[in-house]
Amino acid sequence: MERARRMVAVAAVFGAVVAVPATAQAQAEATGAGSVGAVDITVDGVSAHADPIAPCVVDTTAEGRTDPITVGTRTKYGLGSTTCTRNADGTASVKVTGQRFETSVLQQFGGPVIKARTFGAGCNTTANGSNGYMSLGTVTGITVPQNIPPNHVITIPGATPGAPPMAEVVLNELVVPVPADGSLTTNAMHIKLFPQGGPASGDILVGSASCSPFGL
Repeated sequence: MERARRMVAVAAVFGAVVAVPATAQAQAEATGAGSVGAVDITVDGVSAHADPIAPCVVDTTAEGRTDPITVGTRTKYGLGSTTCTRNADGTASVKVTGQRFETSVLQQFGGPVIKARTFGAGCNTTANGSNGYMSLGTVTGITVPQNIPPNHVITIPGATPGAPPMAEVVLNELVVPVPADGSLTTNAMHIKLFPQGGPASGDILVGSASCSPFGL
């Protein structure tokens, strides 16, 4: 299995913008939420779960912080923090930072240990839309491009020829509803275990920020 180690400093902004009638704008208020990550996986029949870690919500929970934690026995997050802010002009901003993420859930199947020394995600609302950004630093276990496009997918193949993939790793994941309504969610990393079926299933999120100009 190829492994790569490189510094990645990404501050790219990608967003979705939608216009709505002025009457609708007046009836709703921008909001946002963030978390250091979340885990919901099952490996060989054993589940590991963590609700959004160190969550923040605009106007409800201004910030969250977490000490290093281990979810199950094979997924770890280091120190992390989130900040959700109501700006003076009524817009909303979310910022998430974390460090020393590591998961070895694929190692028992012949896959890599995936690590990110640092990670971050964030978003901001505008008058009629939102934009998002993310960052990853010193990633190992997967090959990461220097500049990460939205929804960049890395497939981790099965251990034997013809076997289904062990995982899909989505970097700079941008989730926008259809039809677009100006809201978005940005995940720095989203690991999907055995997406075509196998001995493990579920999702691991690393750095997540959601914004909506007209309420989530």
